[in-house]
Amino acid sequence: MTAKERRRWPVGAALVVALAALTGSDPGAGVAALAARGASLAAFDGRCIPAGCVAPSSNIPDILGRRALPAGRLARLGATPDLHHGLLGRQFPQSPGADRRLAGAIDIHVHSLPDSETWRIDAIDVAKLARERGMRGLVLKSHWESTAMLAYIVRKEVPGLEVFGGIGLSRAVGGVNAAAVEEMARVTGGFGRVVWMPTIESEHGVRAAGSNRPFVSVSRNGELLPEVRDVISVIAKNGLVLATGHSSGEEDLMLVAEGQRQGAQHMVVTHAMSRPIRMTLPQMQQAAKLGAFVEIVYVHSLTIPELRRTAVYSAADVAEAIRNVGPESVILSTDMGQVGIPLPPDGLAAFASALAAQGVSEKDLGRMMKENPARLLGLPLQ
Repeated sequence: MTAKERRRWPVGAALVVALAALTGSDPGAGVAALAARGASLAAFDGRCIPAGCVAPSSNIPDILGRRALPAGRLARLGATPDLHHGLLGRQFPQSPGADRRLAGAIDIHVHSLPDSETWRIDAIDVAKLARERGMRGLVLKSHWESTAMLAYIVRKEVPGLEVFGGIGLSRAVGGVNAAAVEEMARVTGGFGRVVWMPTIESEHGVRAAGSNRPFVSVSRNGELLPEVRDVISVIAKNGLVLATGHSSGEEDLMLVAEGQRQGAQHMVVTHAMSRPIRMTLPQMQQAAKLGAFVEIVYVHSLTIPELRRTAVYSAADVAEAIRNVGPESVILSTDMGQVGIPLPPDGLAAFASALAAQGVSEKDLGRMMKENPARLLGLPLQ
């Protein structure tokens, strides 16, 4: 691989070198392998999921793991089709009880296409997989805009699955913007259910990364901003879910306390143990006392060297948090959809298996994967 290729495709170059080192393959074999099979780069692109995807380099922390891998570019840099598809189709071990545990489960944190980020699978296909595995529902999330309309379409295409969307309060929707939330709540079907405070563009996340990117604030000098209180008022009035986004642990507690004050009935601390939130156990316990569910996601328990992903916590850490916070206040979800890792239904099953191995009971797994998500979304228990 030439220095010019490395500069042109920094993400792909790093990945190919890593994969070659792991597998002992020749980094220059990709194009030759295609030619030997009579395959063009375009055909190779067409075999990828998603086809012909493009993955620009990113200076935003943790974005690399969310970007799809560019098929043709990887081939030009030396990744063979088999190697590339090994990453796309990577399988994680499942226990015999995996599908049984998924029956009736709801994953409240699923990333999919279409989006301005390139994920592994589109919303309709991931919904079909979830239905096939016996799941009850999904919440489709974008960091940047509303997924309420997408949820409506997916429900028509995949009847029998309860699909919801929401809105991430990014700069693209005007930041912490009550008007945007009100509009989302009016979308046909009423399936826009979750309001995430700023995520990738949260002030806390940007500052924690040492970045100078633009950000969206939720607090100043230890007080929530007036526009945040306005949004929480709209959430409470419309029976929506207040999700804390990538705010700090201290901000999360302010948000749920304000939600409680204004009568919000549905609140969740977004992936409380993950970066950049990293809530302490006492903070998670306090959030639960204020009436919020504490979300813990599977994706940040995974270490995948070839995607530069390092686990933030282990299954043992999650089990300990569950024991301290109480399963009645915890929701297990995936935050998945990325290339190179399991699809969301497989991820949720693997998460359950890992926690069962840590001594979490089947009853508690059912509560955290089925009952608590249903309560959060205002659904009847089954």
